[in-house]
Amino acid sequence: MDDSDYILELGGKQVTAKRDQPQQMEVASSFRGRPWLAVHWKCCNVYSRVYRNAKGTAYDGRCPQCSKAVHVAVGPEGSSERFFEAY
Repeated sequence: MDDSDYILELGGKQVTAKRDQPQQMEVASSFRGRPWLAVHWKCCNVYSRVYRNAKGTAYDGRCPQCSKAVHVAVGPEGSSERFFEAY
């Protein structure tokens, strides 16, 4: 029997933690934070997240309603903004 104080199952992956050691929570790598941008799709007046690609070179996404594509390159100058509009 598992003596963990917290057990949470997410999509077949278990996340566990001890009450006295919450900072050592084990999380599957697929559930760790993944960089994203919030996009307001003006074409359909909807919002969605656009995630960074596997190479880490750009954020690629599509409008959830009409499938219009957006590509936002990652560069050295960058931006601290997280919310964008796509036309």
